[in-house]
Amino acid sequence: MHVIGYGTTEASAELVPLSFERPDMRAGEVEIEITHCGVCHSDLHQARDDWGNTVWPCVPGHEVVGLVTRVGDGVTKFKEGDRVGVGCMVNSCQACGPCEQGDEQYCEGPKSATLTYNGPKKPDGSNTYGGYSTGIVVREEFVLHIPEAIDPAEAAPILCAGITTYNPMKHFGLKEGQTLGVAGIGGLGHMAVQLGKSFGAKVVALTTTEAKRSDILELGADEVVVMSDEEAVKNAAQSLDLMIDTIPYPHDLNDYIPLMKPNTTLCVVGNIIEFPSFDPAQMIFNRVAVSGSLIGGVAMTQEVLDRCAEHGIRPLIEKIDIDEVSSAFGRMQEEDVRFRHVIDMAGLKSRMNDVDAKKIDPPARGEVVGR
Repeated sequence: MHVIGYGTTEASAELVPLSFERPDMRAGEVEIEITHCGVCHSDLHQARDDWGNTVWPCVPGHEVVGLVTRVGDGVTKFKEGDRVGVGCMVNSCQACGPCEQGDEQYCEGPKSATLTYNGPKKPDGSNTYGGYSTGIVVREEFVLHIPEAIDPAEAAPILCAGITTYNPMKHFGLKEGQTLGVAGIGGLGHMAVQLGKSFGAKVVALTTTEAKRSDILELGADEVVVMSDEEAVKNAAQSLDLMIDTIPYPHDLNDYIPLMKPNTTLCVVGNIIEFPSFDPAQMIFNRVAVSGSLIGGVAMTQEVLDRCAEHGIRPLIEKIDIDEVSSAFGRMQEEDVRFRHVIDMAGLKSRMNDVDAKKIDPPARGEVVGR
């Protein structure tokens, strides 16, 4: 399967066209023509090696929507022409405790879960390439049905931003009438606001950007607290039953822990770099837990897609052509997007034969368990 994608070969380089061959489809696998791919802040972190684990070349993209073009022997859930999605994973052992419980993202198998991109497999170090590309081949177990009610471009961010914020709401038992705090109202946070309302919760948005207030209220938030407003922050003290912290870069948790009621949880889903300072006293004296959560399993990702279809929840998106992705990265850094870029792959597919793309090695693939 000949593919053109956009990626980078070093942290300081712009994303450029890259040419490679996807491995041939095997039994139990699904071949997908990609129509749309969301642009996640983690794509920027990975391409710039902010986490120190990037394997080159790096072809980002884990909010993938497309059409099934072929299915392998034994595939029963999908057929040619189906509109489908692929999230942050393309493989796991399917046999360990977390996998059997539907938490494939925490796979304890010998190679752990395989990420859709930058998922190198030891000992050979072969890499995976993601959805900033024209096509992909994925195991049936990691392919999702996109509900007819959801536009394919709008479906893409649900596959990461949606599941990443939905999972902790489910895990920590958000209930009707409780108060949910959402820290950081970007790609993840604007989905968290809408999903929190679907649980019947009161939603308080915590932002550093006053200019976002009207947009946040239109999303359905009940209150907006601008974190530079000392009086507003003081009035919000000990008011939250659950907080989802979506801020994707280092920041001071000490500003947010005082907003939690006693015996509640602040869940970090955005920042995996570091916290520059941390005062445990605020936790200890109110028995506040600081936790973390990583995306969600395949079944729960399907669940959040279906929930968004049922409740009319949609990300606010700006569609771009793939050759605009480097400028989209810059706009993300400047917080100049409301609230998610989505790549429309039609432009790249129409000019595949004319793209001057550097040839790179084929990507890694996962083994099909139980086939």
